[in-house]
Amino acid sequence: MKQLFYVSHAEVEIDPDVPVPDWHLSRKGRARHANFAERCAGVTSIYCSNERKEREGAELMAGLLELDVQVIDALHENDRSATGYLPSEAFERMADAFFARPEESVEGWERAVDAQARVLTALRRLVARDDRPGNIAVIGHGGVGALLRAHLLKQPIARSHDQPAGGGNVLRVALPDWRLLEGWVPMERFSRDREFEE
Repeated sequence: MKQLFYVSHAEVEIDPDVPVPDWHLSRKGRARHANFAERCAGVTSIYCSNERKEREGAELMAGLLELDVQVIDALHENDRSATGYLPSEAFERMADAFFARPEESVEGWERAVDAQARVLTALRRLVARDDRPGNIAVIGHGGVGALLRAHLLKQPIARSHDQPAGGGNVLRVALPDWRLLEGWVPMERFSRDREFEE
């Protein structure tokens, strides 16, 4: 059974003076990605969004598995550029509103329904084009990952689909039927050898 591992980036170096897409993984985040990559034998394709932290996570995996990284611009996080960096409490209020009112642009943020459609289209296209025999890893973002999870479960968009705090979690998806097998699972608990009932 071919699988897609959708991986949210781990911890980052938060710098209010740097645009969020240019943030780096922190030392802890890099260590978590490297440890996760060691358990990903069987992955033959790696994709990521064009944000720096996702590219860094994908490159760590690619280096270990001796693969190339394919960057897909459409895998980016929901567009939050209208507000830029927000302190934690303000960000959480905005995220609550983003999920609660998915058909509205909350203070200029990309609508959740649009972000969901964009990411689903990008994922389906890359899977359709991928002709390698093994599993696919996508290093992405928690927000649009939550939108993916809601779609896979055929449920409405809601914050309940969001990952646990801190990032660095995995959704495991069976292909070609796009069935959610597992998620969100912290990188440290991920096992490529776990068996699932068909």
